[in-house]
Amino acid sequence: MKTFCKRGRALLLALALALSLTAPALAAETETPASSAPQAAALEETTRIAAEGAMTYGGAASISWALWDSGNISASGGLTVDRETGEAMQTEAESGALYGVGSVSKIYTTVAVMQLAEAHRLSLDAPVTRYLPDFQMADPRYRQITVRMLLNHSSGLMGSSFENAMLFDDADPAAADELLERLASQRLKADPGAYSVYCNDGFTLAQLVVEAVSGQDFMDYVRARILRPAGLEDTFAPGDDFDTTRLARIYFGTDTRALPQDCLNVVGTGGIYATAADLAAFGGALTGTTLLRQSSLDAMAAPEYARGLWPDDTLDALSYGLGWDAVEWYPFSQSGITALVKGGDTQFYHAGLVVLPGCHMAAAVLSSGGVSTYNELAAVHMLLAALKGKGIAVDQSIPALPEAAPAAMPAEEMENAGYYGSTAVQYRVAVSADGTLTLHYMNYPTSVPDQAFTYCADGTFRDSTGTALLRFVRESNGETYLYQKAVSQLPGLGALPVSNYAAVKLPANRISAEVQDLWTAASAMSVLPVREKYSSQAYLAMAAAGAAEIPEAVPGYFGAARIVDGTAARYELQLPGAGGRDGQDITVTRDDAGVVWMRANGALYMEESGAPELYTGSGHSYTTVQADGYARWYHIGGAAGKTMAVQLPEDAGFWVYDAGGQVTASSVLWGDTAAALPEGGMVVFAGDPGARFHLSFQ
Repeated sequence: MKTFCKRGRALLLALALALSLTAPALAAETETPASSAPQAAALEETTRIAAEGAMTYGGAASISWALWDSGNISASGGLTVDRETGEAMQTEAESGALYGVGSVSKIYTTVAVMQLAEAHRLSLDAPVTRYLPDFQMADPRYRQITVRMLLNHSSGLMGSSFENAMLFDDADPAAADELLERLASQRLKADPGAYSVYCNDGFTLAQLVVEAVSGQDFMDYVRARILRPAGLEDTFAPGDDFDTTRLARIYFGTDTRALPQDCLNVVGTGGIYATAADLAAFGGALTGTTLLRQSSLDAMAAPEYARGLWPDDTLDALSYGLGWDAVEWYPFSQSGITALVKGGDTQFYHAGLVVLPGCHMAAAVLSSGGVSTYNELAAVHMLLAALKGKGIAVDQSIPALPEAAPAAMPAEEMENAGYYGSTAVQYRVAVSADGTLTLHYMNYPTSVPDQAFTYCADGTFRDSTGTALLRFVRESNGETYLYQKAVSQLPGLGALPVSNYAAVKLPANRISAEVQDLWTAASAMSVLPVREKYSSQAYLAMAAAGAAEIPEAVPGYFGAARIVDGTAARYELQLPGAGGRDGQDITVTRDDAGVVWMRANGALYMEESGAPELYTGSGHSYTTVQADGYARWYHIGGAAGKTMAVQLPEDAGFWVYDAGGQVTASSVLWGDTAAALPEGGMVVFAGDPGARFHLSFQ
């Protein structure tokens, strides 16, 4: 299934937060503690190199960083890329700019939940239904979901119900307010508590729990119980009263025009904005008891991932605690130093927070554009340089794979051949008698070459470089997993160990040729979102992907979902970590006119061919959003070459696309009231039911 962009990608919107208030506040000060000039210079140089590396690898437009050390911001700065020359320049403005921190917001939510638990107003191991009696799902297991499971990602929820959550310059809270309604029609993808797999909806539920238990709006609670006690004055959310011109500018591709405000309106999941200094100081507050008792901090840092299914080797970017992505992180874990890590990504902002509780240090790196993982690695470099200045040694030796020589392969290993899948990628795995494992990427059948691995005496398959291995693991749940272990090295940013279950074996699913043909046709179909608000970032995300080859399908599957019949496909992967995130059940129906409609966890899409041609009349026409509120899509058709002027109703907007799916005009992005209509393109009008757009053509 493809969105309108003919070269685009699938768009199933799951687009890839009694205390003591008398403790001293840990304000985001700007003083530099006493240190030698050489040490300070070394820290500054290391930080700049790491920040430039994060910008380069991630393609960031700007970046900001701050280091909190024992109560003070000891280093901070920022870089921005000149949009004309492409050069990175140091700028004071960036060091004080606000950025979206994305999923680092989940730590604020976790702190709020832990505070309420300390006050005996909730129990982590009580069912969510105790606090949200209206919470129900089309799956009786939902009653087993506890508050703890929301925080450690083991609830079994599908993942991300983000319809109308990501908007431009629009703080509409409906995405959070309507979550219970959306979940009511969903089922679980796993038994609650079976394993941890990244889940955004769990934290939106946690936000609702905080509101229900405290009796306060989420951000009112956060301001009163987290921001003010910690002395944080530069942390906000969409809809707050603050100077939005302080937000770091965001861009689409190489376009030099800044986009409107990035609003992620499931605030407890990913909607908070902060400066790097405020975020670092928030991390610093979690190295002491300003916000939480030590017992609660210890509970957040405990290896929650180990409660469920997980590989034996945990040296990976994911090792969940409560809220934290990782409670064991290279290279600090090699020297017995606890490092707590959380990354965050919106469509346009990216964040990394690394906290060293035992060292009373925290580093934050924020960027417009980029990738949160690179920001985390840059933060690691800041902390390593600061520790070195204090004479604290950290073992930075790169973890090596255990040595193993090629060996004769047992014949039973060939039984592991077959199809394997994660949510995003499916593989065909071949195992030959000579001990060669061949990995074929079905989503990228031509652009990603097949990889060959050789069987070794320790039961693993190694690549030719000796830096990556695979092995098959038969787990206690009866599933067979493709385990991977490797170390990625990025010059200037260091090493990133990987050790996880990359995919799970897909059971054979025999269906009729007729049903397979229906789903094969659906996979090639271009579809259009119809329930996204006019300000939704989904309309721009449709144009975000470049040329994409047509993926190969696993027989009996639609992507990662098992085909049930001609109308339904179910997501059934049992995959911990990140590979199993954002599962979706898919249904396909046809209306009386023969137009195909797709539903994915409640989000609704229409077959592109079902959109009518834009009617120009005698130079004037209109279109009206009907009572169902669905966006009105049109093929430009014979209107190509004309200029369309639009009289916009209130709270509405339009978007124009060319034949390649790129946005050429938008009232939302650029305030357009008229647009040249490109050959082979489309236009969409969206607004409240009854909104009427008056159109004129020349």
